[in-house]
Amino acid sequence: MAGPKSFAPEPVFSSRPRRRFTLEQANKALPLVRRVVGDIVEARERATQLQAELEASTGKLHESVQAQLDGTIDRLHVYLDELTEIGCELKDFQIGLVDFIGRHQGREIYLCWKLGEEKIGYFHELNAGFAGRMPVSVLEEGE
Repeated sequence: MAGPKSFAPEPVFSSRPRRRFTLEQANKALPLVRRVVGDIVEARERATQLQAELEASTGKLHESVQAQLDGTIDRLHVYLDELTEIGCELKDFQIGLVDFIGRHQGREIYLCWKLGEEKIGYFHELNAGFAGRMPVSVLEEGE
């Protein structure tokens, strides 16, 4: 069984088409995204704590902790569904890393935001990941 540090819910895939954002649209969505991602990070931390408690518990305490963990995971899935409805993708549960599909020089890219950042300041190629982030000052959104 995996330890509590490896806890992460299964990825959530939407049947809805992926939404494409301009930088302006993504930044306007941030107040809501920030609240939802904050809830996700907190719920994930709580689920990790409960998983550790569950592994150390027995009897009635085990049942109680399991019920709390189940409820926390249910809430986590609700938050993930909310984020999916907005149209962005959670990339990291621990730090609250989120990508929005955008355009740069006629191709799809990710506009990249992390919990704690005031606004979207970076983007990266679809296959580049966080390490490949570039400043949005060089972003060319035109087709």
